[in-house]
Amino acid sequence: MLALKLLQNRTRYQHQGPTPKTLTRILDDDTNLAVWQRQLPLHISEFAQLLLSLNEPLAESLCLELVSEDAEPDLTGLASGFRDLEGYEGFIADLKWLVSAFACLLGAKRIGLRLRVLDKAMCPRFHVDHVPVRLITTYAGVGSQWLKEGVMDRQQLGQTNAEPHAQIQQLGSGDVALLKGEKWHGNEGFGLIHRSPQPAAGQRRLILTLDWLG
Repeated sequence: MLALKLLQNRTRYQHQGPTPKTLTRILDDDTNLAVWQRQLPLHISEFAQLLLSLNEPLAESLCLELVSEDAEPDLTGLASGFRDLEGYEGFIADLKWLVSAFACLLGAKRIGLRLRVLDKAMCPRFHVDHVPVRLITTYAGVGSQWLKEGVMDRQQLGQTNAEPHAQIQQLGSGDVALLKGEKWHGNEGFGLIHRSPQPAAGQRRLILTLDWLG
C-alpha cells in the first residue's frame, strides 16, 4: 500500500468531462487539472463576441469577500461600460454562478477576479502558477494551452526550444478549467504546466480568472 501511494505521488493526472461535477476532481491528491468541457449558452457566447467586436479595452479586477456560503457575489459595476449590450445580465449571472461554485468547492472566503480582453499572449511561455488553484475560462477566442505530466522537463520551463509542440493540449472556448498551482498543499513540484495562446492577427480573447486568496 505504501509503495502504491509513493507511485501515485510521482505523477499527476488531468480530467475532462461534460458536466460541472468534473471540477470536483481537482480535490484529488493526484490531479492537477480538472476541466468542465461546457457548451456556452448562445446568449452568453453572442454577448462575448459582440463585446470583442467593439474593439474596446477591458481589464478589471475585484477582490471578493464572501461573508457566507449563501451570499451572492457582489459584481456591481463589473464591465459596466458594456451593460447596454444584449446579454450583459446573463453574462454577469454566469460569472456569479462560477464565483459561487468556486467558493463552495474550495471553501474560499476571499477570491480574486480578473476579467480581461487580450490581443496577445499574457504569458507566452510554459510556466506554473504560484497559487493554490486558479479557475480559467475563455468566453470568446482561443483557449489556454497546457501539457500533460511528464511531457516537458520542469527544469526547462520558460525555454522556447524545449517546448513539445506536438503534444500541446488546448482548452476550448467556454471550457471551465481548475488548475492546481505550486502552493496547493501536497502539490509542490506538480503545478500544472500551461501558457496563454497567441491569438491570430486581428483576433482577441475574453478571459476570466479566479484565484483562491483565502
